[in-house]
Amino acid sequence: MKATWEKIEKNLGVLEVEVEADRVAAALDKAFNKVVKKINVPGFRKGKVPRSIFEARFGVESLYQDAIDILLPEVYTEAVDQTEIFPVEQPEVDVDQFAKGQTFKFKAKVVVKPEVELGEYKGLEVPKVSTEVSEEELTAELERLQQRHAELVVVEEGQAASGDVVVIDYEGSVDGELFEGGSAERQSLELGSNTFIPGFEDQVIGLGTGDSKDVEVTFPEEYHAAELAGKKAVFKVKVHEIKRKELPALDDEFAKDVSEFDTLDEYKEDLKKQLASRKEEEAKATQENIVVEKAAENAEVEIPQGMINSEVRNMMRDFDNRLRQQGMNLEMFMSFSGQTEADLQNQMKNDAEKRVRNNLVLEAIGKQENLEVTEEDVNEELNNMAASFKRSVEEIRQILESNGSLDSLKEEVLLRKTIDFLLANSKEVDAPAEEAKEEAAE
Repeated sequence: MKATWEKIEKNLGVLEVEVEADRVAAALDKAFNKVVKKINVPGFRKGKVPRSIFEARFGVESLYQDAIDILLPEVYTEAVDQTEIFPVEQPEVDVDQFAKGQTFKFKAKVVVKPEVELGEYKGLEVPKVSTEVSEEELTAELERLQQRHAELVVVEEGQAASGDVVVIDYEGSVDGELFEGGSAERQSLELGSNTFIPGFEDQVIGLGTGDSKDVEVTFPEEYHAAELAGKKAVFKVKVHEIKRKELPALDDEFAKDVSEFDTLDEYKEDLKKQLASRKEEEAKATQENIVVEKAAENAEVEIPQGMINSEVRNMMRDFDNRLRQQGMNLEMFMSFSGQTEADLQNQMKNDAEKRVRNNLVLEAIGKQENLEVTEEDVNEELNNMAASFKRSVEEIRQILESNGSLDSLKEEVLLRKTIDFLLANSKEVDAPAEEAKEEAAE
């Protein structure tokens, strides 16, 4: 097989391929074996028509399209490997010649991975990020842990307040008519959680056990149920029960309950170390994002739309997987949110383009700096995966090799090594005063 590649413009080129006549003959044989099972010829059982009779009756040309469909994917892949190009979209194929006893010639217009013109990527400035844990942060973390371990206690007397959990019946109507999904019995609702329609929870605050009230609200204009969007509604609400969080005391007993430590002081010291470690990880992630963004901004690359579309599809698939982990799926989410698949894809396009650009630039930097993934790097990653999934390293490797994901793993490791290289060759600077104030406020 002969294959040549000629670049036409930017990321577009023409791949010319000529395939040997004997491979054409083999493809025609396969096409005949496929077609003969489906045709009926008087005097012959189905699938038993001789090749000569078939060609005399239907013509050998009737096999050409099936033969092309069989042969083209195979030889196109070989041609791509031979010319060492990296297609990023489906090619536009024109068949120049295909006939019995002749070679197979075709041209394919192919959009390939774009070339990157790197700018400055060493010595990029990244802000210093404080990893010191303040007393305020430690106190806030302890309060969060108090909230997590709080007990809900029934309020016998008094009114519902923000933060309380109320058990209510409600029945909603629009223009005096009940609507689907607008009623429930003994529904638990945390006041202040903004779970219900805006204004609903505020009007329940102040009610006592056994109280009833007509709660008047207006559905948002962008509400997912179009028939209710912008409509005024009345909910008849009855409060059955009020529960209030009772926070545990911050003492040695609390430390024993939530940790392996015997005293609160010991637990606070360990918690401070945990928070410091978390802040260090967050600081590193912040600096990594900044240095990658700056390197990408300094580079020049024209991204084919096909690569962006492909990344959007990947993001949609990941989003669907995350939803399924939460007991939902993409279809349910779109129904609740009132969005279409096209709406979600449009929202993802900017992030998808940024991801593609960043990855292309990182790949180019890795090549420029001759960065490589060693067997030691791969083994370290496999060990981490094995520990995470509680499987042996051999099992993880076999799984990745069987589904063709080992190369993808190596690519991910190389990208991380490139990011580490950028960060190691960056320059830490004090953040501007305004940014420092914002960081302190956070």
